[in-house]
Amino acid sequence: MSASSHYDVIRRPVITEKSTAASEHNKVVFVVDGAATKPQIKAAVEALFKVKVTAVNTLNRKGKTKRFRGIVGRQSDSKRAIVTLAEGQMLDVTTGL
Repeated sequence: MSASSHYDVIRRPVITEKSTAASEHNKVVFVVDGAATKPQIKAAVEALFKVKVTAVNTLNRKGKTKRFRGIVGRQSDSKRAIVTLAEGQMLDVTTGL
């Protein structure tokens, strides 16, 4: 895969309280392309961040219906990947590439 296709697989990191707590256990959470597979996600993370990945878990997050000033809207669905890094590996997603 080329570098541009790696950027198409990994959309952005997820920075929440839960994902920050998971980072203490060598786990990083990303929003990924809906059609991305676990081997593609693993290859993209290893190529872009130069780390060793031991496991990739994925989940499909369904969008919620929200109201804003009486107008009903809908958040879009998203696919998330929880990437487990090898022992001793570290990844700081708060800094840019």
